[in-house]
Amino acid sequence: MLIAGAVCPHPPLLIPAALGAAASDPPAELRKVTDAAAQAVERLIAARPDLIAVVGGGPVDREYGPAAAGGLHDYGVDVTVGTGEPVLPLSLTVGRWLLECAGVLEPADVADGGAGAGSEPAAVLFQAVAQRASPGDCLKLGMVLAERAPRVALLAMGDSCARPAREAPGVPDLPAQEYDEDVAEALAAADARWLARLDPARDSELVVAGRAAWQVLAGAAGGTARGPRLQGRLLCMSAPYGVTYLVASWEESRTD
Repeated sequence: MLIAGAVCPHPPLLIPAALGAAASDPPAELRKVTDAAAQAVERLIAARPDLIAVVGGGPVDREYGPAAAGGLHDYGVDVTVGTGEPVLPLSLTVGRWLLECAGVLEPADVADGGAGAGSEPAAVLFQAVAQRASPGDCLKLGMVLAERAPRVALLAMGDSCARPAREAPGVPDLPAQEYDEDVAEALAAADARWLARLDPARDSELVVAGRAAWQVLAGAAGGTARGPRLQGRLLCMSAPYGVTYLVASWEESRTD
């Protein structure tokens, strides 16, 4: 059953080593995103889940165990997150880095899933979802993940619109702005039904990387009638490089 969720972006620059000489003094807007992502993961851990499922876009649907590593070598950065051969796509590589920073996974010893400070060990799995997966397939995958343990927390990794950065940096892109604002509003309201209706055709049009992962979260949140109602909070909405990064936290409603 899903008891908590979080949404974070996955730019390589979230990992300090990718910043090179600027790592000691990153841009303020990037620090804002990094701090919000850390807060979202902390809230996820605070829910005391039995299982943390990290979901992000990839070439195909594929599940990886907690020992799976990722890297930034395709981006010209000689960095490996975890140990062993890098196999995770970018989205899950950044997700793994966030869990390592939170102490859930240790780079040198991840076979048992690790543990956050002061908490019982939580199992961890990494789930790649095909970037072009249909909403129905994403929702079904979310429902399946939500039933993998009595208390499941899901970390959905994905960027919002990147079209402004690719086509006309600094020029207002009203359709992209409207899309970003609508998604941000849905995340703030923990509106799984609205996220479930996102159109995959807009992924390519607006260069959106997070739609599939968001819909997996929506499926997990709506996949069981006995699950708790979740309340959302938007922790950050920023576009430091022309790509919109959204950070949100979903938690059990205090009224339940």
